[in-house]
Amino acid sequence: MYSFVPTGVCAKQILFDVTDGVIHDVKFIKGCPGSLSAISKLLEGKAVQDIIPLLKGTLCGTKNTSCPDRLAEALEEIQKGNATPYEVKPASNGFNPFA
Repeated sequence: MYSFVPTGVCAKQILFDVTDGVIHDVKFIKGCPGSLSAISKLLEGKAVQDIIPLLKGTLCGTKNTSCPDRLAEALEEIQKGNATPYEVKPASNGFNPFA
């Protein structure tokens, strides 16, 4: 699982897995729930190399970026070897905010 904290967009965090160059389990924390949920479903099982050019440069309103653009940025960092996955663990009291 990777965690990316985007800037300049409504989403506060983007969580996702990449296995053998394929993206899985994309979750946007906050942001536009309908649109981001649809994007997550559409990206499931797609090759990272295909996703980056598709999403890169996507704008949101008058912003010079968007949640999909920031996901492309995160995926580029993974391809460059600049990101490390982490394991999502529930808190000691059993609460898991990502469940």
